Amino acid sequence: MRNETIDSLAITAALANEYFDGIYTGDIEKLGNVLHTGTLLYGDVKGAPYAKTRDEYLKVVRNRQSPKDSGKPFKGTILSVEVINSIALAKVKVKMYDFNYEEFLSFHKIDGRWVIVNKMMSDVVID
Repeated sequence: MRNETIDSLAITAALANEYFDGIYTGDIEKLGNVLHTGTLLYGDVKGAPYAKTRDEYLKVVRNRQSPKDSGKPFKGTILSVEVINSIALAKVKVKMYDFNYEEFLSFHKIDGRWVIVNKMMSDVVID
């Protein structure tokens, strides 16, 4: 149980310091650090299918105006983190631009560090 708590805290820190901050500021170095080189991203954006490799996603982030520079609201929220040995699943919400994403992020502990190996996301309508 103690290791699961420590691992959960490490994942929470990676989400806050690298994932959310990297998305907000457009820092592809931070995002690249938390996304494994083989990460795949799937989901839908405004109902349209979305599928990208890590490198395709980082290129999009590099070439867009960051949420920070846009002046629009941004908020990353961790809803849950579940850890089982060297794997974990985080459920998060990301509010950015005019999108409200709900995401499932699969983590794997590789060489003592938690990295995202899969991202599934859906843009949801908020009533």
